[in-house]
Amino acid sequence: MQLFFSKRMVLALLACFYLAGCADDLSGDVYSRDEARTSLQVSYGIVDGIRPVALEGERGFLGQGGGAVIGGMAGNTMGGGSGRGLTTAVGAIAGAVVGGMTQEKMTRAQGAEITVRMDNGSTIAVVQEVEDMREFAVGQRVRLTAGNGKTRVAPLSGPSYGK
Repeated sequence: MQLFFSKRMVLALLACFYLAGCADDLSGDVYSRDEARTSLQVSYGIVDGIRPVALEGERGFLGQGGGAVIGGMAGNTMGGGSGRGLTTAVGAIAGAVVGGMTQEKMTRAQGAEITVRMDNGSTIAVVQEVEDMREFAVGQRVRLTAGNGKTRVAPLSGPSYGK
């Protein structure tokens, strides 16, 4: 029984590390492999406003499936006879719920809604992941890249960059 408990703990920890590695990075500095070697429109503007937002996490098969396996294994160690099947099923269902919630919480991120007054006079807002809200400030000059249905905002360095 003690050996099985240790295996369950190892599986649970491995599942958590795997989920953490699967989190998408939605910052302005990360591109998917599909976006490499594609052309993007570049434009410039000035930050008009910034506000913190929460980027919801993902809740999918990975967390729910892993949780169901771990919960089913835990449930299988309880009960006896015909009750064992019931505890296995209940454990799997509870594990799926907890696994989904864990995945959602682990993939949540801090984001910012950055409102930019473009050089052409229009105003747009872009939501992206940011680690430090101080990365952007009102009045700051920024570079925007747009393509494939995505827009990214990046701070500029130097007073004449992008002009």
